[in-house]
Amino acid sequence: MKRTDFLKKSALGLVGAIAATKLSAKDLETTKTITTPEDELDRVGYNHLPNEKSNIMNNMVLHRAETRGNANHGWLNSNHTFSFANYHNPERMHFGVLRVLNDDHVEAGMGFGTHPHNNMEIISIPLEGDLEHKDSMGNTTVIKQGDVQVMSAGTGVQHSEYNKNKDKAVKFLQIWVFPREKGVLPRYDQMNFPKADRHNKLQQVLSPNAHDEGVWIHQDAWFHLGDFDKGFKTNYRLKKAGNGVYAFVLKGAININGQDLKTRDGLGVWDVSELNIEASTDAELLLMEVPMNI
Repeated sequence: MKRTDFLKKSALGLVGAIAATKLSAKDLETTKTITTPEDELDRVGYNHLPNEKSNIMNNMVLHRAETRGNANHGWLNSNHTFSFANYHNPERMHFGVLRVLNDDHVEAGMGFGTHPHNNMEIISIPLEGDLEHKDSMGNTTVIKQGDVQVMSAGTGVQHSEYNKNKDKAVKFLQIWVFPREKGVLPRYDQMNFPKADRHNKLQQVLSPNAHDEGVWIHQDAWFHLGDFDKGFKTNYRLKKAGNGVYAFVLKGAININGQDLKTRDGLGVWDVSELNIEASTDAELLLMEVPMNI
């Protein structure tokens, strides 16, 4: 697929298109930004229509790993939980303010050329390998497994991301969250979270408060990571009334509020104050608590 075609298809109503292209790290140094017309997504709040073939409760939405949209460009293999680029499913546009959850695999030396974003909170969580980031705010950094990176695009920012290594792939989650207000000053933050600190507990890695644990964004959202032994049980109590939680299983098998989940399954839950979590095997989990109305 030509780069310009990819860009046009990537818009699809998103706030800030992602311009992905098959480029080497060296090529990215001279990549010019290509912009495309964009229409802002109609912010309608709830968007998770009931699945009549499912017997799960009416305050849950289940997204099995194999039902995600897939885009394999050779250099990039991406699984989309929500509609993105060529994958469009009107029943899977977002979960509250959680707009994008992409599970990306980028081959050695390849990456995303310079592209713009605005009015979006962008979170990157590396799972394997090293991802190099450059942006128009002057940041040049490398994010690794254990790091969490946030970028408040606000009034507008341009950045590139590519696999720093020439001998192995990089795997990371790219997450977009609608901000509570538009036009904020762009900002960048990055922190490391030792895996040992989330063994058999939920480790907060993101919040709305700059003085709280983890990185922060312009939204009433809290993210937690957990690394559990088989049989471990815990509860998660929501931080804010009216929020929902989207659980994404990074590895293993977990039961949440009676629903069995496996690797890369996603479960959205709302109208609850607490989640009951039990690891059916050794497992890793990402919890994303977000407002349900935009």
